[in-house]
Amino acid sequence: PPVMLVELFFQAACVSLFLPGGQGRVYPGRKKPASFAVERRRVGPHVCFSGFGSGCCPGWMLSPGSGQCTLPLCSFGCGSGLCIAPNLCSCPDGEQGITCPEPPGTCGEYGCDISCNHGGCQEVARVCPLGFSMVETANGVRCTDIDECLSAACEGLCVNTEGGFVCECGPGMQLSTDRHSCQDTDECLATPCQHRCKNSIGSYRCSCRPGYHLHGNRHSCV
Repeated sequence: PPVMLVELFFQAACVSLFLPGGQGRVYPGRKKPASFAVERRRVGPHVCFSGFGSGCCPGWMLSPGSGQCTLPLCSFGCGSGLCIAPNLCSCPDGEQGITCPEPPGTCGEYGCDISCNHGGCQEVARVCPLGFSMVETANGVRCTDIDECLSAACEGLCVNTEGGFVCECGPGMQLSTDRHSCQDTDECLATPCQHRCKNSIGSYRCSCRPGYHLHGNRHSCV
């Protein structure tokens, strides 16, 4: 139908307006216009049309002053530079790119990583996840797993895992709700014996009624 062709034309026109990789983001603190009067002002460049109405093309957002889609977004942040187009920064040194280099800063003894959120980037202290420790190697600082079994209070067997540990119990025993101590498993609840079953710590024993003797398999009565 002609209406669908018009929509496809506008969508195709929209695609050519932003650079590859640009992605629209929702910024906290910027509320969408509530009145229809403001909605009618959403005209100008970088507007995409769809079956649900119109809005800013990916990589662009409404300019607070004019209400038009003229404010570009830079997904990786521009640091001390200026975002001049979707994912295109103008940097203080005169260069342009998808982001601007941050000036060197101090982040602690283990160096720092770049954390990006909502279009801005900042240096954060480099730390290891819980259960890992910093170790300096020939290839730089690395996070290595801590063997918690060296200090864990497992009543049974301790199994070290990546970032933690797990306690296990031997045959006939089961892990308590505290996940550290072991308690006896009552095997007789599963009725393994043909006649009589007597539970014991970590095991059980079968017996037979008068007139029968225990089979060599230690479970059946003959």
